[in-house]
Amino acid sequence: MTIRNATEADLPAIVAIYNAAIPCRIATADLEPVSSESRLAWFQGRSPSKHPLWVIELEGVVVGWLSFQPFYGRPAYHATAEISIYIASDYHRRGLGQQLLAQAIHRSGSLGIKTLLSLIFAHNQPSLKLFEKFKFQPWGHLPKVAELDGVECDLVIMGRRINT
Repeated sequence: MTIRNATEADLPAIVAIYNAAIPCRIATADLEPVSSESRLAWFQGRSPSKHPLWVIELEGVVVGWLSFQPFYGRPAYHATAEISIYIASDYHRRGLGQQLLAQAIHRSGSLGIKTLLSLIFAHNQPSLKLFEKFKFQPWGHLPKVAELDGVECDLVIMGRRINT
């Protein structure tokens, strides 16, 4: 297993993993698949020294990824990042999300990040349990803010301060 900074050559695999999560209606508010071209600006907005995008590989195959995103786009939030984790469905329940999240927590201080957030659907119990295991706490609950196939869904903001 290897965790490394993503390269542009990884973008098709990153997008494929993301698109595979869309029909499940548990991990993303996107309703239709995205293209690598549409995600290029997002990819180029990642910075290995501040807001990295990591992939996790098994035997040379990208099977998951973690992204640090700037939070809310205002300068006062420079030490806060939103993180997202996606693992290919064939590799769920193998501890890969735990490996990525542990790495994110460990490396946050060196990235200048003091607070990590993740926005998770309330019905996404596996993700909520993962973040709770790593001492994230529910910092916000937004009722019925998303609609997935006619069902209104709640969003939970999970947060954790990083000891720097």
